[in-house]
Order: sequence, then structure tokens, then C-alpha cells
Amino acid sequence: MPKDLTPSQLVVLGLIARNGPMTPYDLKAKVEGSVRHYWPIPHAQLYRDPPRLAELGLLREAAEDHGRRRRVFHLTDAGRRALRDWLADPATPEPETRNPALLKLTFADLGAPGQVAELAAAQAAQHRRSRDTYQELRDRLDPDAPDTPARTRLITLGIAHEQSYVTFWETLAADPDGTGAPPS
Repeated sequence: MPKDLTPSQLVVLGLIARNGPMTPYDLKAKVEGSVRHYWPIPHAQLYRDPPRLAELGLLREAAEDHGRRRRVFHLTDAGRRALRDWLADPATPEPETRNPALLKLTFADLGAPGQVAELAAAQAAQHRRSRDTYQELRDRLDPDAPDTPARTRLITLGIAHEQSYVTFWETLAADPDGTGAPPS
């Protein structure tokens, strides 16, 4: 079992394991409705990963018998074992954070006065929208779907994560010099 699978390859294995055989286009749609909120994957990657996983014996490729004869990828027993081995290991790499607002905040002291408050207000609004999106996703969950428990956990974390950003940015907008207390 290859130990050096990328996160996007593991997403491909997981989505096919959960949903059955899929085309790269199907994978793109499933990513949009699931992991993209916390693990964006370029669409081109979803076209590159399945053939690579097929080369490794983790997926099997078949062409449709009719229509456009799209490439359909099926999970193999080796792919199922690779996914289970990955899931069984509780260790993960350190989280990656690539947040353009935090990068800008790093150098905010080099900008004009008032820009920190403007950045903070804009970021608070953006994170409120993200929080609200997660809340809408939670409200629309199908209680009978097999992936509802997993999605509920992730959405709950998403709401808490976005709320912590809202609190941080609102505090900074109210007190850009960082000398006061958080807003009530």
C-alpha cells in the first residue's frame, strides 16, 4: 500500500468509496458539495489523480459503454485497504493555514492609519457570511443520509471556526491598536 498518497488522492478514494464509481466530473461536483469548504482542490487535480491512482492499482478505470464514453473510476480492494489504513492512523500532519487576511495583518503596521480597522471590518463580515453558510448547510442536512453524522461534525466545527474568526475580527475592528476589551 503506498504511504505517500496526497490529500487530494485520499479525497478521491474516499468519495468513490462513499458514492460508488465516478468520473472526474462527478468527483468535482462531490468536492464542491463537501470538502471544498476546508480543503479546496483544483478541478484539474481531480482529473489527474484518478488515472494516477489507477496506475497504483487503487482504482480501476473503465469507459462508459454508451454516450460520451467518459472515464469511470471504481475503487479496488487495494484502494479500499489504502483508505482504511489511512483512516486507522490517528496521526495527521500539522494543519495548513494560508489566510491572505492574516498575511496582510502581519504587515499592517506598514500601511496607512485606519487600514487595520477596515480590514478587520471586512473580514468580520466575510466570516459572518461563511458562518451563516455553514449554518444553512446544517439546516439542509438530510437526517437519513449515510454521511450525515460525518457532515454534522464537520459543519459544527466550521461554525465554531468561523465564529472564532468573527469574534477576533470584530474585536480588532473595534480596537485596531489592541488596547481594549472584546466587544460585548
